[in-house]
Amino acid sequence: MADIEVHPHPQLDELIATLEYLRAPGGCAWDAEQTHESLVRYLVEETYELVDAIESGSRDDLLEELGDVLYQVIFHSDLAAHTPGEEFTLEDVAAHMTAKMVGRHPHVFGDAAAATAGEVVDLWEIQKKVEKPQRTSVLDGIPQAMPSLLLAEKLLGRAEKVGVHPTTTATVTNEDELGALLLSLVAGARANGLDAERALRSTLRTLQDDIRAKE
Repeated sequence: MADIEVHPHPQLDELIATLEYLRAPGGCAWDAEQTHESLVRYLVEETYELVDAIESGSRDDLLEELGDVLYQVIFHSDLAAHTPGEEFTLEDVAAHMTAKMVGRHPHVFGDAAAATAGEVVDLWEIQKKVEKPQRTSVLDGIPQAMPSLLLAEKLLGRAEKVGVHPTTTATVTNEDELGALLLSLVAGARANGLDAERALRSTLRTLQDDIRAKE
């Protein structure tokens, strides 16, 4: 492994200690009662608030929302440390992620070569197959609860890998045109009493059936 320079993080350590104090006996009753499941709604909410800060917020907004998402990671790690059968810590999470990133970047930490972003992605996909040999379908690991447009983009990428090419009827050249087209489609659906979200998810289920059939 490359000689990575490691720096102390006293403010991060203090945040971790603060969370541990809140969840310890004599701390906060609400924090002590939380579970992984009860925190899901807050993780989702904080993630969307971070997206808003990235897309249209200020520096202070971004700083705050990154902190909120980071706190969720620390919270879940502390929960795991005190849950029988889980019993891993934030240090374990960090160690696992470091090993994962080193393994996914053999062109940086190993002897592989990747001069372009596309080649990096190819190496990434190869390494994922090595790490997760139990996955037999290109659809494995895709969270179905993703927002439908993100899910559509992800599935289209997987469809290309197996030679499935849904029909393309619309041509747009920039994101302004694309946004207007999408809004027009949703407006048309609404005017006719149709559920655009449900319609897209239904079509995506059909696309996944087509991908599995091709596999």
